[in-house]
Amino acid sequence: MKTINYLLIFISFFILSCNNNSKKQTKAISLENLMESSSEEKWVSLIQENTMEGWHYFQDDGKKSGWDIKNGVLTFTSANAKGEGDKSLVSDKEYTSFKIHLEWKVSSMSNSGFFWGVKEDIKYEYPFVTGPEIQILDPEMPDGPLTQAGALYGMIAPSKWVTNPAGEWNSYDITIDHNSNKGVVVHNGEEIVNFPLSGEVWDAMVEPTKFNNCDEEPWQNCDFGKFKTGKISIQDHPGVISFRNIKILEL
Repeated sequence: MKTINYLLIFISFFILSCNNNSKKQTKAISLENLMESSSEEKWVSLIQENTMEGWHYFQDDGKKSGWDIKNGVLTFTSANAKGEGDKSLVSDKEYTSFKIHLEWKVSSMSNSGFFWGVKEDIKYEYPFVTGPEIQILDPEMPDGPLTQAGALYGMIAPSKWVTNPAGEWNSYDITIDHNSNKGVVVHNGEEIVNFPLSGEVWDAMVEPTKFNNCDEEPWQNCDFGKFKTGKISIQDHPGVISFRNIKILEL
């Protein structure tokens, strides 16, 4: 009988211990999930299901068209565009340091771009006269390395070309962090470009470009890369250009 009693005591202790460990494990998993959920909540979707809320046409006068949204896909169709002036979309909100995820596809021989640090003022004719650009491009277009998809337009070529063909979706994960003075482009899962956002190296990259010689261009005013805080923008261009799953995390 004593042997049986000892055995029963041992079994009871073992079961109690297992229950306590299970509770601890459940609590730990719940805390981990909560932390992940909290982190995920910081990401903000910039594309709604069937509304362009949060975006407007650059220098909007109420007469521009060309963009529409359907089932969470934002599309510019140049054949449907009307109105005078640049028809790029810009965000209602301004951003400083952030990470952004976006997916894009273009029709054959078409291109677009993603901009940050864009300022809307009547003296600025286009988003690109203030905001630097990460190029979006059909890889079959005969552009040079500095204007290939993923390039910091006109300044840094991608370290590798990983762009999917026209008509297929591509992804960008772009970091613009003025706290560490660093920009990074990850294209279809591959890091292809990194660069400073200001300072001597940045100035040296801008110096030989058209953005440093505005008086020689059709536009007369530009303050390229001068604004740490500004709108983000996606560019109009001939063809059909689509975006989806745009979400942003402010740093």
